[in-house]
Amino acid sequence: MKKTITILMLCLMFGCVTSFSAYAEDTADTELLQRIQKLEESQKLFILSGGWLDRITISGVLEAEAGFASTDFADPNEEDTNESSVALATMELGVDAEISDNISGHVLFLWEEEDPVNLDEGVITISGEDTPLFLSAGKMYVPFGNFESTMISDPLTLELGETGESAIQVGFESEGFYGSAYVFNGDIDEAGDDSHIDNFGANAGFSIENDGFCLDAGVSYINNMLDSDGLGEWAEETMDTDGTGLKDYVGGFGAHVTVNTGPVTLIGEYITMIDDPEFVSDAGVTAKGEKIAAYNAEVAFAFDLAGKEAAIGLAYQGTSDSGDFLPETRIVGAIGVGIFDSTTLALEYAHDEFENDDKADVITAQLAIEF
Repeated sequence: MKKTITILMLCLMFGCVTSFSAYAEDTADTELLQRIQKLEESQKLFILSGGWLDRITISGVLEAEAGFASTDFADPNEEDTNESSVALATMELGVDAEISDNISGHVLFLWEEEDPVNLDEGVITISGEDTPLFLSAGKMYVPFGNFESTMISDPLTLELGETGESAIQVGFESEGFYGSAYVFNGDIDEAGDDSHIDNFGANAGFSIENDGFCLDAGVSYINNMLDSDGLGEWAEETMDTDGTGLKDYVGGFGAHVTVNTGPVTLIGEYITMIDDPEFVSDAGVTAKGEKIAAYNAEVAFAFDLAGKEAAIGLAYQGTSDSGDFLPETRIVGAIGVGIFDSTTLALEYAHDEFENDDKADVITAQLAIEF
């Protein structure tokens, strides 16, 4: 096909068409157009009926936010601050592909204000047709913690424990019970060790959904909580500043429960290090850190507002021994209204207090769509 088109174009450019009769030229052009049209029609039929498009699902989230933040420092020598901003806070674009009955792929691109577009998730999953087992491999958030919330802002449990890694996960789901185990090569290694696949964890839980009632409860473990997205940066800064290394991995434990009955939703979660982290210098001197923990307790109520779906929620969150890394206590209130299909307008107020007596107040208005 490409050779035929190329020859015709060259002939036209150099005046060689005079060697052909007008009838032959018209016939060739007609046949060429007919063949192109047949090819286009066959491609359309493939795409519309049983083609790759039937196996692809595209979804996304856009969140635009306007906010005001006020910080009151306990140190009289430090000037208090007041800031306001408008931003496209979050853009998520997900693609899910059902390759076959037991093989699927998932890709999620994430953009957040002041950050470049990032491949947030990229996972291949193989599941058994007749068994409840599955295997997932790729870039994922390992199942340590649950981090469910009805607020605009992320809960403190997420800021402490969320862990995104390239990992291999094996698990099961059967009659409401679920569980998995996973391995990965983390970014935070023990002092003197090479980089190996020596990080691991597991989770287990139970989930049930009946008319008007939903329950999800579970526990999780990870062998190095200092490799979480939040603590990892803190640990690296601490070791770089002090010239030390991590003596031993610090395990983490999490427990959560979420209950929804009618219009009421209750959320409770606790995340903690199992031991105090210890850092060792080249001279063999050991310094002990604090065992950091975080919790989140929420209640939300759904109701009808002028014919629109609405919800109001209140959360009490906190941490222990986190210094000024995270607030010691946080009180959050939020209300959201579904103003159109897949479109929500929400308002949140959060008050933070830190161990060093610093205080912060944040007001956030958010317009979000999902598709």
